[in-house]
Amino acid sequence: MNEPTAYPPADTVRYLTPIPTAAPMVPVQSGRVPAVASIVLPDGRVVTGYAIDAAKPEPAAAKPPVSRAAVNLALGGVGFTAVCGGLLMLTTFIAALAALIHQLIILAAVIFGGFIAVQLFAGAGGTTVNIRKAVFKRNHFHG
Repeated sequence: MNEPTAYPPADTVRYLTPIPTAAPMVPVQSGRVPAVASIVLPDGRVVTGYAIDAAKPEPAAAKPPVSRAAVNLALGGVGFTAVCGGLLMLTTFIAALAALIHQLIILAAVIFGGFIAVQLFAGAGGTTVNIRKAVFKRNHFHG
């Protein structure tokens, strides 16, 4: 039952024969099943397996000639310039409006003041005093 296993004699040396690879080992791409292929090795043995296509690198995405950050900065500068121009026009409009209001107030004061002056100096309903003979002696009036 428990018989010893027969080993080859100690003076026998066995060397492993490497199997040459026909194609580099690349993982199979998902999505399609590769075809079955057979390879005949130089010593006459036949190895059957799947043929694996060499992996093709993904095509590099075309880089734009200008970076996105530079484009964003440029667009931000254009927008800021447009806003500043609008603010400058707004402040100019406010200053012109304030000057117009100031001029209208002055015009109203001149017209209203002239109307009051005409009413005061027209003599309507006032008392008129005629002094015909007046004598001033030593800075005193004797009437």
